[in-house]
Amino acid sequence: MKNCLAIILAGFLVSTATGAAPPRVAVDVGHTLADPGASSARGRSEFAFNLDFAKVLAAALRAEKIKVQEVNFDGLIGSLAERPAQARGSDFFIAVHHDSIAADYLEFWDWDGEEASYTTLKRGFGIFVSRRNPELAASLRCASAMGAMLRRAGFAPTPWHARKHQPADADNGVWYYDNLVVLHKATFPAVLFEAGVIKHREEELELLDPERQARMADALATGIAACLAVK
Repeated sequence: MKNCLAIILAGFLVSTATGAAPPRVAVDVGHTLADPGASSARGRSEFAFNLDFAKVLAAALRAEKIKVQEVNFDGLIGSLAERPAQARGSDFFIAVHHDSIAADYLEFWDWDGEEASYTTLKRGFGIFVSRRNPELAASLRCASAMGAMLRRAGFAPTPWHARKHQPADADNGVWYYDNLVVLHKATFPAVLFEAGVIKHREEELELLDPERQARMADALATGIAACLAVK
């Protein structure tokens, strides 16, 4: 992976030096206002986490001179298939999510006078690609670059996904999830990114930290920019 990352970064420098046209990345906010996804250990919706981080990621991508197509930032999108449809014409698609855990692994605690659920078993980021996506090779290349840059920035992938998913690049937190609609309906490279586990009480607080969000977004943006420079 070190050699692969070196090639990707070298390509990024060449592209920057030659003034190539900037790529366009679609940033999709997972879930909606009507279907906000999982609740965190302290009761905050996944959609709220997704929107906050998507805004930070969009800013980091623009700082890399990448054009950004915002998808579902208003939380009103009508269907899963509409997400890649709105991103048509993009060079890359990233769906922003935050992870939970199956009910069998939850514990309970009192939070603000009410019973809330949490886990101590699962934390860390995860990246998914679909073998049904027509641009699988590019999706994998970008996913691995993203995961490598995240690890270099001090973030750790969760190994939990090995329970259900085949590894694409497990060292860098990349897994196959073939039937994700937003990935296999896309006609361009696409990944789904799980920034962390909001049911983990400590990681939930970390995911809310603006400095950490910025550091994670910068790592992702660097990986994406480098990958797209050698597409």
